Amino acid sequence: MPTLSFPDGFLWGTATSSHQIEGGNVNNDWWDFEHAPGTICKESSGDGCDSWHRWPEDLDLLASLGFGSYRFSLEWSRIEPAEGEWSLAALDHYRRILAGCLERGLVPNVTFNHFTLPRWLAGRGGWEAPEAPERFARFCERATGHLGDLIGRACTINEPNIVALMGYLVTVFPPGVSDAGRRRAVNESLCRAHRLAAAAIRSGPGEFPVGLALSMTDYQAVDGGEERRDRIRRSAEDVFLEATAGDDFLGIQTYTRMEIGPEGMRLPAPGARITQMGYENWPDALEACIRRAWDVTGGMPLVVTESGIGTADDTERVTFVGQALAGVRRCIDDGIDISGFTYWSLLDNFEWTAGYVPRFGLVEVDRETFERTPKPSAHWLGQVARSNRVELPD
Repeated sequence: MPTLSFPDGFLWGTATSSHQIEGGNVNNDWWDFEHAPGTICKESSGDGCDSWHRWPEDLDLLASLGFGSYRFSLEWSRIEPAEGEWSLAALDHYRRILAGCLERGLVPNVTFNHFTLPRWLAGRGGWEAPEAPERFARFCERATGHLGDLIGRACTINEPNIVALMGYLVTVFPPGVSDAGRRRAVNESLCRAHRLAAAAIRSGPGEFPVGLALSMTDYQAVDGGEERRDRIRRSAEDVFLEATAGDDFLGIQTYTRMEIGPEGMRLPAPGARITQMGYENWPDALEACIRRAWDVTGGMPLVVTESGIGTADDTERVTFVGQALAGVRRCIDDGIDISGFTYWSLLDNFEWTAGYVPRFGLVEVDRETFERTPKPSAHWLGQVARSNRVELPD
């Protein structure tokens, strides 16, 4: 089998987010969205994976499997449960996780906001509130002051483009409205929040790279859909790529492609392989998005901060990741600066409106006992991380 080696120092990791694994995050807008009358959410996040208590077990798993990095997020609603009221206990909790990563040889990659907002800010309009970017920057400054000396890498906001698209156009994220004008305003608010947050994080203790984690899709124009594709990419990606000027890196998060005709987005063709999330199994999307990000940003250093597949077939997971990594290697061969690959996700966890049905995890979690069971893909990707190379089928 052909073997692809990666550069020395290439960092391999997995990712999670607070609301998807911690459990008991009852003070944010997503908890309210899950429990609203007539909600489209299949189920409540509930106890998550009980990782608020079981985080040492999760870190032990990561280290034993062979990974070198762990990406996780801070839960703003725990750290600032009411405006201007700071929980030292919550900050100390995350400090213990950071220290636990370092003790196990894991580089801690901290995301300061992964989709959720505290109730007190959501009640004032969330990202539409005029003061929201400044409030987020204040949170980042306070959290960095407590944690910064232990952070290895920082992402300000996870997929701000998805927050705006899904919450203000597609209606499947809070606040669940469809209004193109409000979406544009939220795009602007999130871009401003990122810039303010990056400056606030850099002002604190610690020396580590700071960037944005952006969702990117391999938008492919078909049958004359170039103009429509470009309009879609403009609001979905380009405004955020422009907001990263001056950052230390850009986090690439890619899962699939989308074909665009003159009439707009098209459904996958009959017979296409479909994931549990309902979109196409298309591992080549990662390479295409890396190349586009590199071109649009003028050569900003890149990191894959999320890539994975929701599937009950673990063999399919290995095939998908192997093909995606072959694309990453081709990018490196062409001189693109990409320094790491982070699989989404470590655990089978809460996948927002889809609940616990999609299985992205390398590790299965029993919904009754929370027992963790690594899948074959976990051992496979851990071995890739240990050896810094991947063997591909002919």
